[in-house]
Amino acid sequence: MSQNTGRNKGIQTIMILAIVLLLPGFLYVVLNKSGMANSYSTLPIYGEKKVPGTTHRKWGRDLMDTIYHEVPNLSFVNYDGKKIQLFEQDSAITVIHLFYSRDQSFSTTLINNLNKITGEFRQSPNIKFYSITVDTSYDSPEVVTKYIKNIDPSGKSWYFLTKPSSDIFKFAKDGLLQDALTTSDVNKPFVIGSSYVLIDSKRRIRGFYDVTMKKEPERLADEIKLLTVEEIRNHPAKIETK
Repeated sequence: MSQNTGRNKGIQTIMILAIVLLLPGFLYVVLNKSGMANSYSTLPIYGEKKVPGTTHRKWGRDLMDTIYHEVPNLSFVNYDGKKIQLFEQDSAITVIHLFYSRDQSFSTTLINNLNKITGEFRQSPNIKFYSITVDTSYDSPEVVTKYIKNIDPSGKSWYFLTKPSSDIFKFAKDGLLQDALTTSDVNKPFVIGSSYVLIDSKRRIRGFYDVTMKKEPERLADEIKLLTVEEIRNHPAKIETK
């Protein structure tokens, strides 16, 4: 082996070592500056947004603060007579839909489809499901109990709510961004939205899932999981110290 060959191999070895040592740091700087670091799939936030002009720091960057639409925190009575505060658990992911027991169309379909989804998340107490009646004068806890006699919500975080602490129609329209109104039709006294509403732990709306579209319940289940990952990343579990 000539002296030049040995020198060339030595230079190549040094270059390879330099690349191995410097490349990770270089890539980190590039990704961080391009805004790609720590990126992951996320869901949109629905409703009116306001920008107050202030900023906060995240991942080493200053970001504009945004005030998002929040769903009001009402109290209700569950079908078993217990009082329920809608967002009592501030770490919960919530799914809400409207119904009324005299409705044989959307209400029945919404509840039947949700029955399958609640079963899938039976072991996830931080995921709450609320079926809320708009027929508050007729749908007493006793009536709702009879209405759901073929459904077993026990063992699930699924509640059938009536007797709201505030106007249910205002709550539906302004809070959930869903249709809810009375009609003069005796056979169909209410018009209600046909969607499930997905809400994060900050009471922000993250998705609408129309029951009239075949794949929407499946998409809801998938996006509950996606939102769960987002919540974990944004709110990592605190380690208790004694």
